[in-house]
Amino acid sequence: MIESIAAVAVTNKRAGFAGKTGAAHIHLLEDIPMSDETRTATGIGELDRVLGGGLVHGSVTLIGGDPGIGKSTLLTQTLSALAEKLPCLYVTGEESLLQVSLRAKRLGLAEKGLQLLSETCVENIITLSSKEKPKVMVIDSIQTIYTETLQSAPGSVAQVRESAAQLVRFAKHTGTALFLVGHVTKEGTLAGPRVLEHMVDTVLYFEGDPGERYRMIRAVKNRFGAVNELGVFAMTEQGLKAVNNPSAIFLSRHEKPVPGSIITVTREGSRPLLIEVQALVDESHGSNPRRVSLGMDPNRLNMLLAVMHRHAGIAMYDQDVFINVVGGVRLTETSADTALMLAALSSFRDRPLPTDVFTFGEIGLAGEIRPVSNGQDRLREAAKHGFKQAIIPKANMPRKNEAIEGLTLHPVQRISELMETAISIS
Repeated sequence: MIESIAAVAVTNKRAGFAGKTGAAHIHLLEDIPMSDETRTATGIGELDRVLGGGLVHGSVTLIGGDPGIGKSTLLTQTLSALAEKLPCLYVTGEESLLQVSLRAKRLGLAEKGLQLLSETCVENIITLSSKEKPKVMVIDSIQTIYTETLQSAPGSVAQVRESAAQLVRFAKHTGTALFLVGHVTKEGTLAGPRVLEHMVDTVLYFEGDPGERYRMIRAVKNRFGAVNELGVFAMTEQGLKAVNNPSAIFLSRHEKPVPGSIITVTREGSRPLLIEVQALVDESHGSNPRRVSLGMDPNRLNMLLAVMHRHAGIAMYDQDVFINVVGGVRLTETSADTALMLAALSSFRDRPLPTDVFTFGEIGLAGEIRPVSNGQDRLREAAKHGFKQAIIPKANMPRKNEAIEGLTLHPVQRISELMETAISIS
């Protein structure tokens, strides 16, 4: 009698599908065949932009946002459009099948082809999905899914982590494009373990007030495209509609010039956006003047006011300063420094700037105006919307052969030049 070990196919019982048989092999990088990523357009242009051009087979996308922001609405619209050409499965753990059907009818979506499943056990979900073989699947939401291998309640850290891990393995093994809907905490971050964001390929955040009409989706992680891409949607009776020209909705277009308002050009991913920055400077009647900034970093506001005092001799230590970015957009890059400073100066002096003026540029602690990236694209975007004058860093001046017709440029290098230019054109 001789004892020997029989080769047995490794089966992942928890995941509900068989794994690869045999030992893994080491490959050289140059030996790996290169092929183009297979992408599928969702039919919603703004969602495709945020995803990097469309859905990638085997990708896992996590979508988070406040309750009522439109996560289920957007995914129902997406799967309804994709079901006409691909097998799609919508797994709901929070709603009944009747509720999903009523939402689809209310939105006027096509009802043929889309498969629905009301289930919260991840093993049952994977078993049924292995039989149906959907190309696109939605789990709404990951916090309601549980695995029978753990005794903890659904929504706990262990349950969310293990259930997501099994679903990710299933997506990678079968090539299914998977959407996971995630709850958010009161701080606005995704609920559950931080490892949840590391396991998935793409993380999308819904931004905006559920009571407002416009919603934005921002990609904070994307293995198949650029991060910080922004998709803009409008909530209508027929669901979320893509906004192809978001710059137009962020501009107030006052009938006449008003103090404390100026336009800047920010860049979200690969797209330049025109944003209105407003400031209100008023005499403070308390011992500590207020500094309120909505849509921008409050610490940067304090820093720029100090730089204005030190290098331009304009003191606002006895003034309340309020800053607002129109449209609920949050500006994260430093290109809006000059806009913030000019808006505050305009309100403080009660001198409006012309409505056809825009600005961008970073301000340093030494009082210098630093250039920003993609200056030429920003100039073209503003000129396309009818702006005639631009106050920009001197280093962002285009070459002679790249000049934009009809656009007058005012290059500045120091804060003193910035102030003089603003006064001269106001």
